[in-house]
Amino acid sequence: MHFKDFRVGQVIQSPPTRIEQPEIIAFAKANDPQWFHTDPERAASGRWHGIIASGWHTCVIAMRLAYEHILKDSDSIGSPGLAYLKWPAPVRPSDELRLEVGILETRISSNGLFGVVRWRWRLLNQTDEVVLDLETTSLFDLTQK
Repeated sequence: MHFKDFRVGQVIQSPPTRIEQPEIIAFAKANDPQWFHTDPERAASGRWHGIIASGWHTCVIAMRLAYEHILKDSDSIGSPGLAYLKWPAPVRPSDELRLEVGILETRISSNGLFGVVRWRWRLLNQTDEVVLDLETTSLFDLTQK
């Protein structure tokens, strides 16, 4: 999608993607090796009653879905940051996650070079429980033809 394609109030949804325990453990071992992400036996008796994905893994999943269904072949040039980031519920093995993106604001930067999109990303599981909620701003290059 390109900057001109975004409208305030628009909601974009991705199809679901399934996450499995080996993927959760592999990501965690490489990036967030806390026991409740990496040790199924210990995690079974822990607070979460089983393995859960790292919140950072959840962010990566959302980013991949955003890329595949919104940003691929776009004029996106990155983001200056997030307004907030929340993980209201854990991601568990066999969850099917889909991204729902709501456009909150679109504008052209003061120098006229960038389209600015402020949007809310929510990742939901198969029961529509929100597992990731964030608000971010993205920049789109308006100088490319």
